[in-house]
Amino acid sequence: MPAHQPTPPRAALTVGFDLDMTLIDSRPGIKATYLALSAETGTRIDADLVVSRLGPPVDDELRNWFPAEAVAATADRYREIYPAHAITPTPALPGARESLAAIRERGGRAIVVTAKYRPSAELHLTHLGIEPDALIGSLWAEAKAEALRAHGASVYVGDHIGDVRGARTAGALSVAVTTGPCDAAELRAAGADVVLSSLTEFPSWLETYTAR
Repeated sequence: MPAHQPTPPRAALTVGFDLDMTLIDSRPGIKATYLALSAETGTRIDADLVVSRLGPPVDDELRNWFPAEAVAATADRYREIYPAHAITPTPALPGARESLAAIRERGGRAIVVTAKYRPSAELHLTHLGIEPDALIGSLWAEAKAEALRAHGASVYVGDHIGDVRGARTAGALSVAVTTGPCDAAELRAAGADVVLSSLTEFPSWLETYTAR
């Protein structure tokens, strides 16, 4: 008979989170930034419409308002003025801090994988006192899978169907929240494994999930 081999330690749970409309309500700050950009450029931007469909990268949104040849430079300018307009007005969403704490209580890691420009994302998290174990920016939809795989994330939490696609591409469990632009039906149709009304439900869901 072969000698008994000790059971290897179980890998620590790693959970990824989207940022905008998952961990933070970025609508007030983004609206203020678009209004400032509109005033500066003289270009009409419906900022209320913009914040009703947050998720994709800023370049994608700017294509709705600026000619193609101006998008890259305008996106750079948006990122330059963003800290002055967007950080202070942006609150954490209910349950955000408690969700990260619940993961760490179980010896796990929480990472943030977002389409947002990383320096801007870092400013938000620092301002709100939210400290993930890793922060990866400028990744959208399926591209998020590269960071989720690299960090061994088995769960990804987001509010957009793009987040669901990223989780599924990475082979991670897709947990969706309806605090963003996509409703429960859209998220389920995109392939979300779990749909929660907000992160306030995440700690109790995590307790059940990790007990299995």
